[in-house]
Amino acid sequence: MKRYAFVTGADHGLGFALVKELLNRQYCVIAGRYMADNQQLTDLAELWQDQLSLVELDVASDRSVADAAAQIARITDTLELVINNAGILGDIQATILDPLPFADIQHVYNVNTLGPLRVTNAVAPLVLRGESKLFVQISSEAGSIGDCERNSWFGYCMSKTAVNMQGALIHNEVKKSGGKVLLLHPGWVQSYMSGSLNTEATLTADESAAHLIDRIQEEIPAAPEEKPKYLDYEGNKLPW
Repeated sequence: MKRYAFVTGADHGLGFALVKELLNRQYCVIAGRYMADNQQLTDLAELWQDQLSLVELDVASDRSVADAAAQIARITDTLELVINNAGILGDIQATILDPLPFADIQHVYNVNTLGPLRVTNAVAPLVLRGESKLFVQISSEAGSIGDCERNSWFGYCMSKTAVNMQGALIHNEVKKSGGKVLLLHPGWVQSYMSGSLNTEATLTADESAAHLIDRIQEEIPAAPEEKPKYLDYEGNKLPW
């Protein structure tokens, strides 16, 4: 029996690594592609023709998410899990004493917070038809209010805190049907979120993805708890 997983932001970095890891663990993967000319995702789809499907997806667009969801429904009527990975960094320099880039902050919110909400809203019925019934949000330690030490990163940090609240609200509803939400911090990953590959980070995308899929696999057989889990890539609980 085929097990389908849907990953957003699959073009490169962590999203691409998550797709590869899921394929290696015998999932059929539907990858949300933002950059239509992304060759590495095209090449991967040719290599895994029977297991990997690509859908065009801009999580910041209502229409794009609706179109992607319709395409997914034509591929399968059941998703075991959705991984909301798509995200952007935005301005990380301005403090409250600087001119704040409010348009940039709004864009970060639209992608990082409303993006996963759009996607989850669109595919929730497919996920709840599966056996795993798992909604995964790639959050961040930057979303933790209890562990906040930064004095800038307004768009990114606040968007991830909002993702955590979003996860709690979704969990409260889907647990009635046996579903659950898992919020994961991927670690400091060598990604393209700043525009180019950040090679100073401590984890490669492949290393982080392997840890994250381990956490997901651990969560699948567990019964839904009262509240969603907010964990780092090693499984440590993070303060809300």
